[in-house]
Amino acid sequence: MALSGKSRRKAETVDLSVFSALESEVRSYVRAFPTVFDSARGSILTDVDGREYIDFFCGAGSLNYGHNNPLIKTHVIDYLASDKIQQGMDMATSAKGRFLELFRDVVLEPRGLDYKVQFTGPTGANAVEAAFKLARLATGRRTVVAFTHGYHGLSLGALAATANSWFRDASGAPLNDVVFHPFDGYYGPDIDTVAMLRTLIEDPSSGLDLPAAVIVEPVQGEGGVNVASAPWLRALRELCTEHGIVLIADEIQIGVGRSGDFFGFEQAGIAPDMVTLSKSISGYGFPMSLLLIRPDLDVWKPAMHTGTFRGNSVAFVGAAAALEHFWADPGFAAGIAHRSEIVVARLQRIAERHPGAFSVRGRGLLQGLAGVDREVARRISRESFSRGLIVETAGAHDEVLKLMPALVGDDETLQRGFDIIDEAVEAAVAS
Repeated sequence: MALSGKSRRKAETVDLSVFSALESEVRSYVRAFPTVFDSARGSILTDVDGREYIDFFCGAGSLNYGHNNPLIKTHVIDYLASDKIQQGMDMATSAKGRFLELFRDVVLEPRGLDYKVQFTGPTGANAVEAAFKLARLATGRRTVVAFTHGYHGLSLGALAATANSWFRDASGAPLNDVVFHPFDGYYGPDIDTVAMLRTLIEDPSSGLDLPAAVIVEPVQGEGGVNVASAPWLRALRELCTEHGIVLIADEIQIGVGRSGDFFGFEQAGIAPDMVTLSKSISGYGFPMSLLLIRPDLDVWKPAMHTGTFRGNSVAFVGAAAALEHFWADPGFAAGIAHRSEIVVARLQRIAERHPGAFSVRGRGLLQGLAGVDREVARRISRESFSRGLIVETAGAHDEVLKLMPALVGDDETLQRGFDIIDEAVEAAVAS
């Protein structure tokens, strides 16, 4: 039944209070950005009162091509209007087949990568769960090595490899079979933490059982925008190869172009044994996750890891359109590099204006402004929101302002976003 005019007006003017009254206390981002958003295009969000916000958050990295990208939207609308398969489980569909062909031709083969593709449940955490299960199945071993400040999801298996105590304390169950090791630079630039891991693995009295897998983010996002160097990643790859350990690259946030390359590990010139992808892989913000598997490790039996919503055809259509319109263009990465240069230059200018107060770190369009004062990043985020910019914090103490602008868009909007950050930094420092 159609809504009356009065009911339509009520639906269009939702009050923020309904969320605090009815939604679980687990809600998070609505607390940091307390307004009711209504529409979005590119890098601009608009709330129900018509106020616009520049988006440096990108749906936590799930909207790399911006909101409602018109090149992708056309394909999605056409598909929805044509009575095509929407939910295909893991049956063969034309939408899935088209995505697989483009993923092979545009992403894998040009990079010399040989992977089988597993469509897992639609969350990044489920891709991580699948990777752990398969690594253990293939090796017959149980231990997984994860890294300090790592974040891999909040379902129990993935949570066991997530380092932050805020998340771990909510588990309600033992988090077993994961050992944490220092990430690159954890003890400073002069301590080789891969060499430390090698010593532990090769010492039969270290107490560390030979791992089934090592999972690593080439750039840690949630953990505070910590970048693994190319030599460190290469040393980790060599160690895992020597000892038959499955190397899993978690590319859920840094992947699909945010590093400047399609994969964050490309700069190191390595090929992980498994790769988890989610967030922006669908191109439009639809739920979709993949596990890429070295073929000889694909020892699953049918339906050993299943899930109802691993056949989201609309996500396949969006993903295929993104590959076709963006990644098939040899010049696309140059556009990401151009925008990255603007972001880094503006952040460095902030750091130079406040000597000793900030440092800049990151890769591509995942950049962090780390404050010596642990509260300053939170204050900058709040001040930015009040001025019309969405930007989140990261790190063990939320001490890093984490910037994730869209990979595409106009320079003017990007610069206006940093004009707001400049004002927010001055206000936050003054307070």
